[in-house]
Amino acid sequence: MPRTPWIVGVSGASGTPYAAAVLRALLDAGESVDLVVSRASRLTLLDETGISFRDAHWQADLREWLSRGADGKPDTFSVDVEAVRHWSAGDLAAGPSSGSYPTKGMLIVPASTASVAGVALGLSKDLLQRAASVTLKEDRKLIVAVRETPLNGQTLRHLVTLDDAGATVVPASPAFYAGATHIQDLVDFVAGRVLDAAGVPHRLYRRWQGELGGGAHRDG
Repeated sequence: MPRTPWIVGVSGASGTPYAAAVLRALLDAGESVDLVVSRASRLTLLDETGISFRDAHWQADLREWLSRGADGKPDTFSVDVEAVRHWSAGDLAAGPSSGSYPTKGMLIVPASTASVAGVALGLSKDLLQRAASVTLKEDRKLIVAVRETPLNGQTLRHLVTLDDAGATVVPASPAFYAGATHIQDLVDFVAGRVLDAAGVPHRLYRRWQGELGGGAHRDG
């Protein structure tokens, strides 16, 4: 079978644990991934995890990143990254820059307001924005997990533009009805909602069953 990956774009917004959770779940579901890590996101990743993401050592850096929990503890997860292909953010001749390159769609996690604006305006200043524009023009799924607060009017208009163009906007807003007891639970809820929008099966959070109190944790 031909390889048909999901493109995962990681922009410079705070929230690299969301990207890690999405990547792990895609790999657990047996999906192939094309990864684009923006230059700004590498600074965020370094600040939030202490990990330097380097093109020449991307597999080792990615493995170290994905093995960490949302609380920063190393070796929390065991991850095989063989199904991941990495493209440099500055490589505008990369596969995902063309509509003839087959993909299932694209997930931008987390999506900064700058990346939202760039995609909404069709700027294509780097591979992340170009791949998102291609995804829209080829009528493939584009899920944008925007992570910013508060949102000003300009960003809201950009998000409406993306919605009108066919993208799905998933704010990185954790819910609490699933009975979260750990930061990883809150991260996994957002990652799960991103994957729900993409139609990828997962078991990242407890789904609502129509019964009140199901997520409550009470002392015995």
